[in-house]
Amino acid sequence: MTMNNMSVVPQPAVNHATVLGHRPMGLAVGGVIRSGIKVLTQAAAQNNEVVGVYESGVVAGKDFDTIAADIKAIKPDLKNPLVPKNVPYFTVRGGDFPMPDLAKHILDKFGEDRGDGVKRLYRFPVIFPVDSWQEVMPHSLKCYGASQLKYWAEYSADGATRFCMTHAAVEKDPSTKRAIRLFGGRKTVPRNENAGLCEPEKCKEYQARQCNLSGRLIFFIPGIPSINAVAVPTTSFYSMNNIRQKLEMVGFMRGGRISGYLHGKQTFWITKKLHEVSRIDGDGNPTRVQQWLIELEANIDVSGLLLADLQEETVLGQAEQAVHMLSGDGADIDDDGLPQEEDIPHPKSGPSGVNGDTTDARQKVASLRAEVFEMVQAADVDPEAYSSYAKETWKDDGWSKNPECLVLARGHLAEVIPLRQQVKDLLIGMNIEAAMHDRYAKQRFRRDSWYLAPETLRKAINELMEYAAEPDKLLKIIE
Repeated sequence: MTMNNMSVVPQPAVNHATVLGHRPMGLAVGGVIRSGIKVLTQAAAQNNEVVGVYESGVVAGKDFDTIAADIKAIKPDLKNPLVPKNVPYFTVRGGDFPMPDLAKHILDKFGEDRGDGVKRLYRFPVIFPVDSWQEVMPHSLKCYGASQLKYWAEYSADGATRFCMTHAAVEKDPSTKRAIRLFGGRKTVPRNENAGLCEPEKCKEYQARQCNLSGRLIFFIPGIPSINAVAVPTTSFYSMNNIRQKLEMVGFMRGGRISGYLHGKQTFWITKKLHEVSRIDGDGNPTRVQQWLIELEANIDVSGLLLADLQEETVLGQAEQAVHMLSGDGADIDDDGLPQEEDIPHPKSGPSGVNGDTTDARQKVASLRAEVFEMVQAADVDPEAYSSYAKETWKDDGWSKNPECLVLARGHLAEVIPLRQQVKDLLIGMNIEAAMHDRYAKQRFRRDSWYLAPETLRKAINELMEYAAEPDKLLKIIE
């Protein structure tokens, strides 16, 4: 692939073999900003001594885990004295940083008093150190025991299978009957139950809410002197999914880059916004509640990112990426990174301006490809799967070179994106795993690409709404 000097192709993570293993580079985290607060439970709030420990801990800037431990030290019968509370601001406390002064520095620099006399952290700038969103937002399903991580989800190397992993039992020396000395930590193995597969619907820990989605966003804060990154932990699927979509979109428009500053000295910003989200109540009925969710923002001109200072070469370079992703066979590419002329429809008549018309056609195709690829990303659809669907639908193997087909694809995706989002919201509200529903829908509608056909998506939405009040009935049908 030929790229100009305005585009960056992300390189795979270097994975050197060393004594410490084959793991790729990790990001050292030297501080935590919390996405909410913890308050005393009703039972704990009845005890004046506990209230005093809580209030003094908050004033001293202790982290909430330390405050909870202090409370349990004086009241061992209070196993869970604190409960999370969703608030519109972030919590930055000295106890969450190896250098407590950093917390004060962050709050002094970016904190705001919004009329209640208290300076709080509502929003702050961030830059990401690497170009992989999976590395800046690591996440997994995790189940913790009394003192350690008990089970967690991991995908196979090809990404096709999700396993439930656990720590292997430590072997014992037959001669001494003592545990052998381990090198490199405890070994991990798939869990014995359920053939080692991670299937939340069949998992007793997940159903008991002991296993949950857990992730964190890792970044640097400009102007804060630290060699270590800062993290914001979250268990919100909605927050993580929205952040992922925005990082993927920015990465596409920047030739694969999400790291560093955007334009000049412009950064991303992390804030919180109030959203209405779906959840299942205690009776199994879907309801909608309001929650403050973590949001990733960027005060930038999006067209400036896509056009890269209005230089045509960047658009065409990104179009080269798009055509390779959208067309399985790929277009023929000249040394300058442009589709060859025979791939571009020429005007059928006109004695003059053939070269100018050809250039316009090339620019139009390049721009359409970039736009369609962005929409495919927004739809959360595999580009190769969409290319196969497009070839079948418009009966044109070269659809990604044909401006008429690209216009049709743009209109089709504009219709599909909100329908797919509605299906996702319903599944989340009904607590049904998307992969399980996808397997069912392929058989139900006798079409592998059901999720790309508007009429089939509407049928799926109608069926989900029919069972929204009784999701267990649909689960029985699916299973």
